[in-house]
Amino acid sequence: MTDTATMAGLDPTTLADALRVAGSPGFDRWQDQIRRTGGCSDPIHLQGTTVTRDRASGQVLHSYSTEGEPGGSLRVACGNRRASRCPACAWTYAGDTYHLIRAGLTGDVAKGTPETVRDHPRVFATLTAPSFGPVHNRPAGGHRPCRCGTHHPENDPVLGTALDPLTYDYAGAVLWNNHASDLWRYFTIYLRREIAKRAGLTQQAARDQSRISFGKVAEYQKRGAVHFHAVIRFDGPDGPDTPPPSWATLDLLDDAIRAAAARVEVDVPPAGDQPARTLTWGTQLDVRPILAFGDDTEITEAAVASYVAKYATKAAEITGGPDRPVGNHEALTLLDLPHHTRRLMAACLDLHPAYPERRLRDWAHMLGFRGHFSTKSRSYSTTLGTLRQIRADYRASQERRRLGLPDLDEHPEATTLVIAHWTYAGHGHTPGETWLAATIHNDLQANRELAREARNELHDTEGEW
Repeated sequence: MTDTATMAGLDPTTLADALRVAGSPGFDRWQDQIRRTGGCSDPIHLQGTTVTRDRASGQVLHSYSTEGEPGGSLRVACGNRRASRCPACAWTYAGDTYHLIRAGLTGDVAKGTPETVRDHPRVFATLTAPSFGPVHNRPAGGHRPCRCGTHHPENDPVLGTALDPLTYDYAGAVLWNNHASDLWRYFTIYLRREIAKRAGLTQQAARDQSRISFGKVAEYQKRGAVHFHAVIRFDGPDGPDTPPPSWATLDLLDDAIRAAAARVEVDVPPAGDQPARTLTWGTQLDVRPILAFGDDTEITEAAVASYVAKYATKAAEITGGPDRPVGNHEALTLLDLPHHTRRLMAACLDLHPAYPERRLRDWAHMLGFRGHFSTKSRSYSTTLGTLRQIRADYRASQERRRLGLPDLDEHPEATTLVIAHWTYAGHGHTPGETWLAATIHNDLQANRELAREARNELHDTEGEW
C-alpha cells in the first residue's frame, strides 16, 4: 500500500512513525480497521467485549474482545461532517445528504418516498443576505472591472472582502448570520400564508389540501454571509404519497416564495452601543424549477442533489477562518486569518456582552451563524438516521455471514442475544498513522469514483441499445 517515493516527501518524524506502524506485527489488522472507517482521520478508540448467544439454547455462537487488536482497541469512525476535520467521514455525510435530497426529488420506495414525487411542482430556491457594504467582486463573470477598478481573477483572495473596512457593517453582518435560522423559520410560516392567499383559501383549508416539503443547506459566501439553498416541493394533504391539488402549480409556488421572502422581518433590539435593527432577506432571490431531465437552461434532480451535498460538509473555513471555537481576542490574535474574516470574528466577540443570549462568542468561528447546515421538513424524504441504520444493518449482515451466524432476514426465528461491554479509550492517530489513514481514504475514494464512472458508462452503453 505504501509508496516509498511518496513517503520520502514526509517530514522525518512522520516518516519514522509511518515506517514503525507499517512494520508492526498488527499492521494488516490495523489497515483493516482503518478501511472499515473509510480512512477516518480521528477515529474513536473503544475497548471491550461482545458475546453472541443463541437466545433459545444459550449456546455461545461468537465472542469478540479487543485484547487481540492493535493497541488493544477497536477503531470506529468519528462521524464528523466537516471536511476540514475528517475528509473521510465528511465524504460519507455528503453521500448520505445526496441520497436524502435525491430521494425527495426522484422518489425512492426503499427509503419511504414514492416515485410520483417527480410529478409534484418543485423548485430550487436560493435566499441570500442583504448588503452590509460594497465588497470586491467580479461583475458579469469578470468581464467588467470591480468597483476598485481591477479585473479580479476567479481565485483572487481579495474577492468578498470589504472595499472600505472602515464603513463596512461588520456588526450587522454577524448579527444577520446569527439570526439567519429565525429568518428561515419566518419564511416557512409566511410561505404557507402566501400560498393560501394565492389559492383563494383560508390557511386551514390550504393545509387540508396541500403540504409544503423542503430540504435545505447553508453555504457561506466569500464575504462571510450565510445563504440558504432549498428544494421546495408541493405535496398533497398526506405528504409525498398524495398528489398536490390542481391549484398547486409551479407558478403559484414561485410567486408565493418571492412574496414570503419579501415579508420576513426579524427585529433586533438596541443593546450597548448598537442601534435597533430590522433584519431581512437580501434582494438577490433565485427561484428555478427542477426538471427530471433538464435542458441547457434548467437544473436537474441530480445537479441539485450534488450541489446540496457538496456544501453540507463545509462551514466558515471557506472564508479562511478556523473550524473550532475562539473564546477571546487573545486567542484570535494568535490565528493567521484574512483581515475581513478576522474583523467578522472580532465583531462576534465585541457584541457578545450586548447580546449574551445569542452566544456570539461561542459562534465566532462560524461568523455568528449558530444553525444547522442541512435540515429538512419531516415529510420531505428519508432521514440521515435511517440511512445510517440501513448501512449499519448491511454491514451487520455481512459480518454475520462471515462468522457463519444465521441470517436474521432469512431465518427470523433464529434470534440471537448480543451482550456487549464497551469503554472509551481515546481517539485519533499518531503522525504516521494519520498519513497512512489519509492514503487509505484517498485509495478508497479513487476506487469508488472509478466504479461510479464504470456504472455510468455501462448505463450509457445500455441506453444506446
